[in-house]
Amino acid sequence: MARYTGPVCKLCRREGEKLYLKGARCLSPKCSVERRSYPPGQHGKDAQFRRGRGSDYALQLREKQKARRIYGILERQFRRYFREALNRPGLTGSNLLSILESRLDNVVYRLGWADSRNHARQLVQHGHISVNDRRTNIPSYLVREGDVISVRSGSRNRQYFKEIRAYMDDRPPAPEWLSIDMAAMTGSVMRMPERRDVDISLNEQLIVEYYSR
Repeated sequence: MARYTGPVCKLCRREGEKLYLKGARCLSPKCSVERRSYPPGQHGKDAQFRRGRGSDYALQLREKQKARRIYGILERQFRRYFREALNRPGLTGSNLLSILESRLDNVVYRLGWADSRNHARQLVQHGHISVNDRRTNIPSYLVREGDVISVRSGSRNRQYFKEIRAYMDDRPPAPEWLSIDMAAMTGSVMRMPERRDVDISLNEQLIVEYYSR
């Protein structure tokens, strides 16, 4: 299963903002965006001063790249998600965000069981997560309304899952479209995510314009 394996802090610096790809580190003074706010590379500092508004194409490309990097998706799969969003009724941009939010790795992250989406991807791939009592190790699995996501019984006694119960109160609450029972280590999909549920600074219309060229 293909995924980006390079330094993720460079991705945040390239987009010029925090994408929260490294969990708690992004909230600490060690965050690379805080320490080096210019783009990566040999001429990063010079590019910081040359960077202007950019062309329409450049703005569309950057927004598409930012969405891909936030959710940890490569181009071919992202393009497939766009085609699926295009075929659904409603606004294509909102449909696209709903699909991205419905990925199992994102749901695990939203439930607070992982520090980042990349971390959630690992938990899923290592077989710690079940959907409707069936072990599911595919991070791109799209959940549906009524699905129950849970930590497998064999994994709940692991030290990691014992510890996360202690600091769940310090994490952002689960979005309205999800419900969580921390004692039972389960979460339920109450409804499909909508645009108002996505708290990420994305302009999805620019992504639609990029693929509609």
